Amino acid sequence: MFIPIGSDVRTRRPPVANWTIIALNVLVYLVTDHLGGAFGAQLKTFYALDAARPVLHQYLTYQFLHGDLLHLVGNMLFLWLFGGAVCDRMGAVPYVLFYLAGGVFAGFGFAVNAENPILGASGSIAAVTTAFLVLFPRVHITMLVWMVFIFTLQVPAMILIVFKIILWDNIIAPKFDDQALASNVAYSAHLAGYFFGFGTSYALLAFRGLERNQFDMLALWSRWRRRSGLTTAGSAGPGSYRTTPRPIAVEEVESRPLQEVRLTPVEELRERIANHLHDRDQAAALQAYERLMELDSEQVLSRGQQLEMANLLAQARKYDAAAQAYEAFLDNYPGAVDVPQVRLFLGLIYSRYLDRYDRAALQLRRALEGLQLDAQRTLAEEELQQALARLLGRDEAPEQS
Repeated sequence: MFIPIGSDVRTRRPPVANWTIIALNVLVYLVTDHLGGAFGAQLKTFYALDAARPVLHQYLTYQFLHGDLLHLVGNMLFLWLFGGAVCDRMGAVPYVLFYLAGGVFAGFGFAVNAENPILGASGSIAAVTTAFLVLFPRVHITMLVWMVFIFTLQVPAMILIVFKIILWDNIIAPKFDDQALASNVAYSAHLAGYFFGFGTSYALLAFRGLERNQFDMLALWSRWRRRSGLTTAGSAGPGSYRTTPRPIAVEEVESRPLQEVRLTPVEELRERIANHLHDRDQAAALQAYERLMELDSEQVLSRGQQLEMANLLAQARKYDAAAQAYEAFLDNYPGAVDVPQVRLFLGLIYSRYLDRYDRAALQLRRALEGLQLDAQRTLAEEELQQALARLLGRDEAPEQS
């Protein structure tokens, strides 16, 4: 069993609108399934979307009804995971409108070729999921894996959403699973929601309806085209070609509208770091990161990039900067699977290179709470004892005048 439980995205403000939608879904479920009795069942019948005889209000109300507790919990888990970040990026009111519109579009997509009723927030959440993909394509999702052992792993959002959630769960698996085909899962509503969420959020970025940054899908596409040297290309197959760029006159350049996003110095440095890490140019990445810290020491990169920069600083023996980078990682990604190992390494840096034995003891103690490998635990325990001994010796040393 694979359950998504978190992501790398840091929200700038509490996603109250998303929490409100979740709370409303839970409240409606309690009223219709636990408190309403026969009346609750009648409400579900009246407000579910009847594809054979749809009523206008049902395109909104069906989104807040659920078949059972498992249906509700599964939907709310995905809404909590993806909706908070999308809500933060869009803003409360636009997010609510986007969420409801995604559900309406999914309802229409289902009603086109169906005659049975539908209920559930899956179509709306599908729209939110692909909006998350467009706005945050490079982040990682933390997955709880529950098989013989229970552990967590990090999966790129693009792989999880595109290949697992959309292609496998909604297109490939149903074709080979008779039980899935016979189930009451509304795959057409899911796919319509995915289409709406991707297309709408991409269009909002393209036409400046949403604030652009260097990490969204539009920026990734733009960088890929620049790196590939693409200008114009014919369609694949016989006779297709890529044209060679022609010289452009200065007057022509001046007459063209500006297409690229104007980045702030901080945004430009973050993009440089991402590009240098992608190209394995570690020296350039270090230089750009140090410049970024000079401009704004509160900046934090994505989970993978932040950890990689901290490791590079440690390898370069820039231990003060490495310690600050590791601390930023721990502060901003406390749920990452490698936190115990990061605490161990940070404790070693504080103890062996920076003579900050109090910080070393703190990090080593916390590392021991999560380390599983015997070798790592032994190293942490030994280093902790040495740090405590040095700390005690410093406190007992006589003062010199």
